[in-house]
Amino acid sequence: MKFTKMQGCGNDYIYVNCFEESVQDPSSLAIELSDRRYGIGSDGLILIEPSERADAFMHMFNRDGSEGAMCGNGVRCVAKYIYDNGMVPPEKTNVSIDTRAGVKEVRLDIREGKAVGATVDMGIAVISEASEHLTIGGKDLCFTAVNTGNPHAVFFLEDNPDLSEYAAEEPFYGGRSCDALGGIPLETIGPAIESSGRFPNGVNSEFIELISPEEISFRVWERGSGETYACGTGATAAVAAGCFTGKLESKVLVHLKGGDLEIECDMATGRCFMTGPAVTVFTGEIK
Repeated sequence: MKFTKMQGCGNDYIYVNCFEESVQDPSSLAIELSDRRYGIGSDGLILIEPSERADAFMHMFNRDGSEGAMCGNGVRCVAKYIYDNGMVPPEKTNVSIDTRAGVKEVRLDIREGKAVGATVDMGIAVISEASEHLTIGGKDLCFTAVNTGNPHAVFFLEDNPDLSEYAAEEPFYGGRSCDALGGIPLETIGPAIESSGRFPNGVNSEFIELISPEEISFRVWERGSGETYACGTGATAAVAAGCFTGKLESKVLVHLKGGDLEIECDMATGRCFMTGPAVTVFTGEIK
């Protein structure tokens, strides 16, 4: 089977062109190939399939084999793949990608004949509650619930003094962020939030430090994958939650573990737009 390894802000997936390849058991294959020691290594598997209503369909599987509805970094890479590999005409720099969360319109950034990044219309962020509370490990945590194709729980550090006791040896993101963000034990808090009963279908948990109304730092625990270097739907959810609660302006630079994304929320319509890179790492074949 031929594959392409791609990443957006370090959120890396294995992409298979199912216009040409056939995958019989993608859940098992995602587990096998995502292993960073015995497989290719990734946050999951994405199949690029035909669609009757878009240029391609993004079929996403997390590294634990569970199926995902949407991936913001993944959809940019799918758009890059179909453009770079001539699956759409070279003059077509606006492409459509079908997902379990609906069709996403993507505007590609083309340089020297290749796509290097993209802006994605992420749709309308659905905010169910501005201020909910969970008790996790004896700590009272306040979050905003947002759906951007995937369910998210957004935790702002300024609303969660119980998180301030955590400290990292080095500030997160090379000194752009506070010690507390880097010290949060996501490997224990993330699964505890998922199993709390509030989110029967699992949830992505985002922890946010406000740098300014136009800039934040961000860590994420993704259902099915654990901590990842980036999460496009999560970054969108974080900015939407910040706009809704008056913490953030409509256009925000988001510093993630693997790089930066720009998120813009149209306050009149509720639609959100995500801009970020899309990078091919390597191609190969595997049995």
